[in-house]
Amino acid sequence: MNPEIEAISRRHALKQTLFFSAALVLGSKTRPARAAEIGSDDHHFLMLGDWGWSGDRGPQHAVAEAMKKYVQSLKMKPDGMFLLGDNFYGAFPGGLDCPRWKTDFEDVYPADVFPGPCWAMLGNHDYDDEPVTKLQAQLAYQKARPGTRWIMPAKWYRFTWPVENPVIDCLVLDSNYHNHTVSLTPDERSQQMEWLKTELAKPRSAPWLVALAHHPLYSNGMHGDTHSLIEDWGPLFQEHAVDFYFCGHDHDMQHIEFENVRTSFVLSGGGGATVYPIVTGGRGPFAQAVYGFTHLQVNREKFVVRHLDAFQKQVHAFSRGLDGKIEVVA
Repeated sequence: MNPEIEAISRRHALKQTLFFSAALVLGSKTRPARAAEIGSDDHHFLMLGDWGWSGDRGPQHAVAEAMKKYVQSLKMKPDGMFLLGDNFYGAFPGGLDCPRWKTDFEDVYPADVFPGPCWAMLGNHDYDDEPVTKLQAQLAYQKARPGTRWIMPAKWYRFTWPVENPVIDCLVLDSNYHNHTVSLTPDERSQQMEWLKTELAKPRSAPWLVALAHHPLYSNGMHGDTHSLIEDWGPLFQEHAVDFYFCGHDHDMQHIEFENVRTSFVLSGGGGATVYPIVTGGRGPFAQAVYGFTHLQVNREKFVVRHLDAFQKQVHAFSRGLDGKIEVVA
């Protein structure tokens, strides 16, 4: 295992204190995005995890309404959405014909506001709750419903955006190593690792390289760190200079940085399920138990991440340059 990655769990508090004093440029106040800051060459994505909490006008709907008002206020159509897992909690009757495809996906995130692809990945509730019906339906839906915005061609997959002259290269992974009922099989874990190594070894097709999955490597929330993912993926992310790792699972919003580690760890798990408390201090720069979503603004030189709550209030934001320099602006 890479010594730098292994040492994080033992020395994170001291290392982070030194890191933030030396490497982060802190803004003086929260500064929400303004329409004037939306460049013509920028690409925009919305991101949320743990969103599929079925119910009548619950938190999922409040977050979705905030997303709608936010993009409308900026006069912006997002290129697409990243759905970070736990896409449908609870029962999923009918599989491909389940009414929740309409009530909990199409109606809540309407195509006239969010017209782009919705790249989805699997969470533990997508495995554990009615595992055969729900899991297989999510994997089959894209092929069975031509024209859908739902994108999940496999348990793990790669895509670049846009197709021509891409700015972002994304590796969508399956992090379901240890669920209560159903998980990846040992063969699947081995196959995914070989696939990941192969994909990371390929030349970059875009300036930004991003990995996404449901479970965090590092988290200040109730579930804490996922040591098996740290061991399997952490050294590969470092070796191949992965810029960001996006995830959900803990029902909160986080941003974690480590000295001498290339990857920024961003958690967006406030999409609709009951919010969890933050339980670990000392790692940052940000963690808050709040419903909300994340706005990613990307061009060929700069990547901006904004966490927003269910009232469209920006609660945290930072930018990253291709040189790895991070500026926290909120």
